[in-house]
Amino acid sequence: MKRFYDAVDMLQTETGWQVTLDGRGLKTVKGSPQIVPSQTLAKALAQEWDSQGEKLDPAKFQLRDMTDYAIDVVSSDIAGHADKIVTYGDTDTLLYRGDPEDALYARQQQVWEPLVSAFEQREGITLTRISGIIHKPQSEDALAKLRERLCAFSNFELAGIETKTSLAASLIIALSALERDEEPDAIALWQAASLEEEWQADLWGRDLEAEHRRAKRQNDFLTAWSFVRAVRA
Repeated sequence: MKRFYDAVDMLQTETGWQVTLDGRGLKTVKGSPQIVPSQTLAKALAQEWDSQGEKLDPAKFQLRDMTDYAIDVVSSDIAGHADKIVTYGDTDTLLYRGDPEDALYARQQQVWEPLVSAFEQREGITLTRISGIIHKPQSEDALAKLRERLCAFSNFELAGIETKTSLAASLIIALSALERDEEPDAIALWQAASLEEEWQADLWGRDLEAEHRRAKRQNDFLTAWSFVRAVRA
């Protein structure tokens, strides 16, 4: 689609901020006013529109798409989305370790255990670590506390958390990212989530196409991290 606007701006409304194109306020895919809770997020959304060339590239509207998802989908069912996300807490990547005699296990213990322990302390829960791939459910108490925590977030925060969780296959990583204000720290969390995949790539060799996929997933994770930070600014 050709670019159909010249001026990108934003205005403050009674309930938040809205990006405008040639003076007209943006709407979501489903037609709701695209009003966001912070000026910081509005600026980032405006930048997405302003940086487009003569032809619009849908792939460069990641923040817009997450915003629309928050407004059109998540807002109507916070509890349902909390239920969806908390399932990752029951199968969290960081809780499934290799066999204790493997070198991978030692690396997982070194990188993952400090993150899991700090997470347990922050959330006031105890999680079960598993060696191998056989599923062992987490306690109902732990999952209930995580669900309650998720239900307390706004629809915008939850949209970003859901994206981070699904990309990392880890609720621990997604919620820990809320504690990270600097991009290098967020990248370190993503690298922790990708530890096993990177281990296998180092062991068996790297494929250019797979490297591109990993780089894209990292970028998507960082975009979701920056989205939540902008919401909370």
